Amino acid sequence: MPSLGRSLAALGLGVGPLAAAPPPAAVDCADPAARVVILANASEPESMRLAGDYAGRRGVPPANVVALPMSAEETIGWPEFIATIYQPLQDRLVAGGWIEAFVTSLTDNLGRKRYGISGLNLSYLVVCRGVPLKIRHEAAFFVDEPRLVDRAEFRTNQGAVDSELTLLARSSYNINGWVPNPLFGVERPSPLEHAPVVKVSRLDGPTDRDALRLVDQALEAERAGLIGRYYVDLRGPHPDGERWLGQAAAQLADLGFDGDIHRTGGTLPAGARFDAPVLYFGWYADSLNGPMARRGFEFPPGAVALHIHSFSARTLRSATEGWCGPLVARGVTATFGNVFEPFLELTLRPDLLLHALREGKTLGDAAFYAEPALSWQCIVVGDPLYRPFAVPLREQLTRLADLPATRTAYVLLRQAHLLDKAGKPDEAERLLRNALKTRPGLVLGLGLARRRITAGDPTGAVRVLLTIPLPEACPADELPVAQEAARLLREGGAAPKALALFQAMLRCAALGGDWRAVVLRDAIGTATAAGDQEQASAWERELSTVTTEPRRDGKQ
Repeated sequence: MPSLGRSLAALGLGVGPLAAAPPPAAVDCADPAARVVILANASEPESMRLAGDYAGRRGVPPANVVALPMSAEETIGWPEFIATIYQPLQDRLVAGGWIEAFVTSLTDNLGRKRYGISGLNLSYLVVCRGVPLKIRHEAAFFVDEPRLVDRAEFRTNQGAVDSELTLLARSSYNINGWVPNPLFGVERPSPLEHAPVVKVSRLDGPTDRDALRLVDQALEAERAGLIGRYYVDLRGPHPDGERWLGQAAAQLADLGFDGDIHRTGGTLPAGARFDAPVLYFGWYADSLNGPMARRGFEFPPGAVALHIHSFSARTLRSATEGWCGPLVARGVTATFGNVFEPFLELTLRPDLLLHALREGKTLGDAAFYAEPALSWQCIVVGDPLYRPFAVPLREQLTRLADLPATRTAYVLLRQAHLLDKAGKPDEAERLLRNALKTRPGLVLGLGLARRRITAGDPTGAVRVLLTIPLPEACPADELPVAQEAARLLREGGAAPKALALFQAMLRCAALGGDWRAVVLRDAIGTATAAGDQEQASAWERELSTVTTEPRRDGKQ
């Protein structure tokens, strides 16, 4: 089992425009965007362009961009990191008044200046694609951290560039092992707790377009709010992780979102329902797989996704390797990962992250509430100003007329769940039935059918689904919904309607590879149950060719 599953419970626009920035005392302290500093690679035009685009879209003063010439490689060594990123950036932040400090003539063994630091005035540091991602271990700079001497797994100075930059306002810390995050789990940090931590997040991904889309998706979600379902992949290699994910699932249900919890071993299977995954939390696989690897799959605007794995962010330049890069390539708005092995109890906590987000915190604040260690392995990918819960459900309900029917269904299902929690199931049922009359669709119909099954009325569930008009070909984003609806129809004795629904699904051009094979197996059984042996035989012949095709998600 990979080492992340082990418990550690025993652990007690030229270069330098910032200098011309107005003093922090002159900026609007109530506007965090005015206090964002953006770091770009001056040697990479696309990095500079991304910094400018982000500043323009979020209202960050252009003078807050720091452009430094640096390597284009994802992995660099400590001397290069200090000489080209850490020290020049710290110098600019001090010169601009973002870090309050006085200069001394001293340096440490790494060549870092020993500033006398007394305060921090920036809200977030945004690192743009093109800035190196991680720092390799270098034995020449290893100095024992006394509290970690007896723990061999922490005797390393490899780490995430972003995590090292969180300590720009702390002079000459030991780079070996990790540094406790004073903001971890603190609801309202005092100025003393808050000051030493620079909250860093990254706009990055396999392509420059992917990195910029992180901002586009955040802005769109802040206009409409989070709309979709949740998915929690619960089972993993250690009970602590399962407990955290279970607590996240309980919060999601408390928020009223419609969703599913995968409770069996392994990750979500390729054929699992995974429509509109606006909130995803799971573990424990080496690289993105399952329904997220389907051809054409994309996350809805605003989606927050976290997959716990030791090396989930070992690269951000690949759309198939690891988790963070592939998630960003598929349109996620915020994600989190580890560049090297963090060990389980030093990785970002999903339950705490969700708690902070639902309280209205920004992505930047929530991530550092949920991250136990600095100078370590975790990165935050996304716009730190993003507030997933900026638009409450009550406001979304007033805007239903502006939404497509499919998105409307998710908003109404959330309201129905909250009515159930308030002890008003009859009102919830009427809400969905009335909506289904005016906006019939598979998402709403399946939600109502599920309610009937829970109430012990499978016949009523089938009656609901029989009223849903069938499309000639299912849209790609409704394929998982159609598949579950067809199964319910078949099991409820309505095989002919189920057969027609499978036929509509198999006409979808986006249905290919492993997923098509899963649907075909279901469809064959349904055709047999409906007495259409000719159709069953045709699908059996197709299945024999589909299953021999190479996978389209880059895996063998």
